Amino acid sequence: MSETQHLLVIGAHPDDCSIKAGGIAAKYVDAGHDVTFLSVTDGSAGHHEMGRTKLAARRRRETEAVAETLGIDYDVFNIPDGLLEANLKNRERLIRYIRRVDPDLVLGPRPNDYHPDHRYTAHLVRDAAYSLIVPNIVPDTPALDSNPVIGYVADHFQKPSPFEPDVVLDVTDVEDQKIDALHCHESQMYEWLPYTFGELENVPEGEDERREWLANDGLGHLSANTETNVADRFREELKARYGEAAGEKVGHAEAVEISEYGAPLTDEAEERLFAF
Repeated sequence: MSETQHLLVIGAHPDDCSIKAGGIAAKYVDAGHDVTFLSVTDGSAGHHEMGRTKLAARRRRETEAVAETLGIDYDVFNIPDGLLEANLKNRERLIRYIRRVDPDLVLGPRPNDYHPDHRYTAHLVRDAAYSLIVPNIVPDTPALDSNPVIGYVADHFQKPSPFEPDVVLDVTDVEDQKIDALHCHESQMYEWLPYTFGELENVPEGEDERREWLANDGLGHLSANTETNVADRFREELKARYGEAAGEKVGHAEAVEISEYGAPLTDEAEERLFAF
């Protein structure tokens, strides 16, 4: 990764990018490259006590904290959480946005997912992909010269097809940066997700204790797709990439499945985009 690369991670909600690709983002930043996170909705639905207006403002402040913590840019569309549609207006908005960012690599969710916002975010990215290079589509924003590589972040859904990684990356050495980013999402990590999983009473009160809980037991309770699970699920791929001994020791990993709708992941592209 000698030349400066630009990673764009697109999530449906403000915490999605940090959960699914916070490690890869930290790797990019440590290597001197550029990272942008985009939340397609404002995250205003996910709370058991706060209303939409206050929650949206709080979620935006949390993304600003993530941006400062990781050293990245973070944008949030003003589309209400839970009300995202894969329509022409939103597609054109995303095309404009991706063209302005001009990324080398785009990461986002797969279209088979439990949450409609996740599904529609994936559809919007896929629908935008080819159009990024078509000048007569959204002509008010210059088209890209070539499509970026587009990848899906890991999930655990099996139907209609399971996640099949093309690249599995060891992010153990940037675990602290990723946990620091997740710690910024207070309303999600320590309130909403514990509430939905029936774990709210187990969340510590103190900030240091909360971060320790999040780094140790918290994510295991809150997500079926933690970094550890990714490493365990794709242990053989890690061994193939890093060698038998090193691959066996990986504690935290993130994985990417390449989409057919973007540029192909050639050997040169993989070396350029994932040479950690």
